[in-house]
Amino acid sequence: MASMRDIKRRKSSIQSTQQITKAMKLVSTVKLQKAKTHAEQTDPYFRYMYRTVTSILAKSGNMDHPYLNANGSDRVAIVVITSNRGLAGGYNSNIIKLIQNSGLPKEKVELYAIGTKGKETLERKGYQVVADYSDIIESPTYKDAMEICDRVLEDFVSGKIGQIYLAYTHFKNTVVHEPNLMKLLPVEFSEDEIDTADKNLIMNYEPNESEALDMIIPKYVTSIFFGALVEAVASENGARMQAMDSATSNAEEMISDLSLKYNRARQGSITQELTEIIAGAEAIS
Repeated sequence: MASMRDIKRRKSSIQSTQQITKAMKLVSTVKLQKAKTHAEQTDPYFRYMYRTVTSILAKSGNMDHPYLNANGSDRVAIVVITSNRGLAGGYNSNIIKLIQNSGLPKEKVELYAIGTKGKETLERKGYQVVADYSDIIESPTYKDAMEICDRVLEDFVSGKIGQIYLAYTHFKNTVVHEPNLMKLLPVEFSEDEIDTADKNLIMNYEPNESEALDMIIPKYVTSIFFGALVEAVASENGARMQAMDSATSNAEEMISDLSLKYNRARQGSITQELTEIIAGAEAIS
């Protein structure tokens, strides 16, 4: 059985850790409120932009444009969004598992990393990181999303990559965060979209298809990136708040258990001392 001194030291250590987890939970809660509001405001535009562009392209028939046609490259780009800090439960590991289980060949994947946790782990697992934008995840802006979009589309048009995917965490609510892998280019259509498109007139562009798509596609990709960044920030803080809340509760249980053990050890020590005193008194008499 552990001594009273050992129990007291361990209890003190856990109490110190509990104070840290409480503080981190409060900080994450405050950050989450702001991030949640931003995510909820951005989500409708994020969703409708994706649906609108895919619907437009589904109704446009076959078009010859660099953003839409396969360029022959077998390289796959994944823009992966994780965090720069840990202690967020399974937030980062879920995205990493999503990429590993995606079925995309590791040797053909090129990562555009946002977040050091995902970047470092995936590098150790053999994935190639071609660009690192980890600094923007702390406070992402639309300009940041545009910068990433320009780089990825440039590589796509030049033939360095043949497909563009986005791996991020969808913020459903405070406690539910879903890892998601979305294909952005070339655009794929669902059967419902194709069936609907066949029943409608072909989309007309003014002044012409090329100029219109040169504006629409970058706006589409940038909007998707920005929406994903906003949702990722909210998901990260939500995951960290839950993780710190669980850690605080676990620490409380451990402290209660150690307090009970300490009291038992103290009671045993007092009983032993009394026994020794009585035995000594009887021996003298």
